[in-house]
Amino acid sequence: MSGLDKTLLVSSSPHVRKGRAVDRIMFEVMLALLPAVAWSLWSFGLGALFTLLTAIAASVLAEHLACRMVGRPSTVRDGSAMLTGLLFGLTLPPGLALWMVVVGAFIAIFLGKALFGGLGYNPFNPALVGRAVMQATFPVAMTTWVASTAPERFTRLPSTTLAWPLTQPVVDVVSGPTPLSAWKFSHQATDAADLFMGSTMGSAGETSALLILLGGVYLVGRKVMGWRIPVTILATVAVVSGALWLWDPTTYASPWFHLFSGGLMLGAVFMATDMVGSPMTHTGVVLYGILIGVLVVVIRTWAGMPEGVMYAILLGNALAPHLDRLIQPRVYGTTRKGKAP
Repeated sequence: MSGLDKTLLVSSSPHVRKGRAVDRIMFEVMLALLPAVAWSLWSFGLGALFTLLTAIAASVLAEHLACRMVGRPSTVRDGSAMLTGLLFGLTLPPGLALWMVVVGAFIAIFLGKALFGGLGYNPFNPALVGRAVMQATFPVAMTTWVASTAPERFTRLPSTTLAWPLTQPVVDVVSGPTPLSAWKFSHQATDAADLFMGSTMGSAGETSALLILLGGVYLVGRKVMGWRIPVTILATVAVVSGALWLWDPTTYASPWFHLFSGGLMLGAVFMATDMVGSPMTHTGVVLYGILIGVLVVVIRTWAGMPEGVMYAILLGNALAPHLDRLIQPRVYGTTRKGKAP
């Protein structure tokens, strides 16, 4: 065959340099989450264990049912439903009633994923869709926190875990507000070291910033996740909150507090980096991260709720495709509108 008989294929980015199956990617992400999961189990015991197992099992079941309802083969083997369930469970209070966990997992899969056509077509992070609906539907239960490292955590479930639907359980293990709530409503600061290590109350997998960061470093090293989104989000939060703190440290929380508290680390590393819901262009990724970072600080500082990571990422997901369309690299030999000069 002569050189003239060969075909040169020219295509736009992204260019696939190395094939990697979906199930392998999901396995890598779940492996990176293991340190945070282990810390959750150590901190909250049986409450976290039952919450995470229920969220995973319900998500896998919902995925199987969703596929059968539309006449497609079940896709539970690709691991995406298991990862969605794990992420969803990590965002929940470890004493949440298990029937609520099941409801939220079904919402995450059916409303956040299957409704749009399944994996690869969902514009929003499914786990955050499930949590957002749960936050709006069960606000009291979603803000009821169990004590961290309680002596009886390995021998007794929280009383709220096995509560029946439409009942009012007797809460016997609540020890106070989360660090964000304490600052928001009482201006009570939490030590940065406790926030970084995870010695605080909160959702099942959001307390230890250190272990979440280690998981992110692993994913970047394995080339499963790009570093630009989490770094941009965290840098934006640090800059904006730092400027406010320098302006009035008695009114505004320090940048260390914002970085290590709440769900920022889990959201920036494992939620905002969703391949489907984030932009593809380098410039779009940076703007996406800046948008999320600014919204996190704005919601935490001036909104009525203490946490804003979930809503910031969902709004970023909504704008991601528009960022890609507005910031397209110019193809050589054409104008910005794709036309020949």
